[in-house]
Amino acid sequence: MSLPLGLGASGFSFSPGSGLKNLHESFSKQGYKTRSCADALKGSPHFCCDVDKVLQRGSLRQQVVSVSRPDYCDHSHEEGTEEVSKATLIWRAIKLPIYSVALVPLTVGSAAAYLQTGLFLSGRYFLLLASSVLIITWLNLSNDVYDFDTGADKNKKESVVNLVGSRSGAIIAAYSSLFLGVFWLTWASADAGNMCSILLLACAIICGYIYQCPPLRLSYQGLGEPLCFAAFGPFATTAFYLLLGSTSNITSLPLTRTILCASFFVGFTTSLILFCSHFHQIEEDTAVRKMSPLVCMLLVFMFFVRKAADSFFHFFLLSCKQVRLGAERGSTVVKGAAMILYTLLFSAGISGALPLTCSVLCALTLPIAKLVVKFVEENHKDKEKIFMAKYYCVRLHALFGAALAAGLVLTRVLPKRYVPRLIFSSVILSLDMKS
Repeated sequence: MSLPLGLGASGFSFSPGSGLKNLHESFSKQGYKTRSCADALKGSPHFCCDVDKVLQRGSLRQQVVSVSRPDYCDHSHEEGTEEVSKATLIWRAIKLPIYSVALVPLTVGSAAAYLQTGLFLSGRYFLLLASSVLIITWLNLSNDVYDFDTGADKNKKESVVNLVGSRSGAIIAAYSSLFLGVFWLTWASADAGNMCSILLLACAIICGYIYQCPPLRLSYQGLGEPLCFAAFGPFATTAFYLLLGSTSNITSLPLTRTILCASFFVGFTTSLILFCSHFHQIEEDTAVRKMSPLVCMLLVFMFFVRKAADSFFHFFLLSCKQVRLGAERGSTVVKGAAMILYTLLFSAGISGALPLTCSVLCALTLPIAKLVVKFVEENHKDKEKIFMAKYYCVRLHALFGAALAAGLVLTRVLPKRYVPRLIFSSVILSLDMKS
């Protein structure tokens, strides 16, 4: 039975006339309330004390007040006059394209298991897919709830809490999805007789919890991307590989360089989606002291500016560039990440960690990566347009994952047999001697 590599289950299309374009057009109609540069600066935990001290000086207070948004601090994002339709807000709140992060780890893990065993367990695959969708639903809903609590989503109309008008309803739906998803994952693991997989999935869920839920909320400490990488990459993808390769004849699979390398690429592209989701909300994150990578970049810059500034007025004018500079450095990171992604891809193919078919097919996604880089470089200063950056990354993530899975399947089908190299040989294959 062939592996279903189509991405239709994720609910979105890659055609120019797809929902992505409609989402872009509708979003451009909505304005965002912006805070003044002085307010954004005072929201920073590292500089608020210095700003307050200087603002107490009467001579400089009037100078600062008299400065009305310099040209390079003018975002020109005033409150939109046109109301966005509720249907559009609901579409944004659902975040349907983001659910590809549930499909890709499962499909890549299934393809790796097929390469190892030649088996595809369709019933277990779709059970795990439903479970993964429920887990992602929990992540999305609980993230909206806790961001609402901190004030990060105060002016976010597409927030689920703002739409339904009930925090308790959103949090109940979130944890109901989590409970049902965990139940099905446990059932699938018990059916496969593989407890190692449920431990890996538990680690992935724990990463999601400490990422956004109190009391830790490590995403506010700038650790969102590493947690995202670990959860969707090594933990989830490897767990699905073990689950979809375990049968009554094969109780566990060996960990090979192929599955570890494939899980790395899944985690890498998933983290890129999260990174690009910060571009349009640098000011909001700064206001609630959420240390996203882009906020951290601008704070580091401002630290050195403060050391070099001759006066507060000079410092204030330079700090008004904070949002643009944070986003500008972020666009450089996106370009570097794309270069690293494909460099490691070709290195894995040459070294034999990945089959050559995977390297060739994944290389075909290079134009999509260039599109992501170009879009971020051209629009990182535009808060309205840069919102779409994460959806461009979703395209890259989904297509890269599909190419990776297709390469693994084709390697098994092609006449020349590729033998994955073992990492841990202590994992035993229990084969039924009667078969």
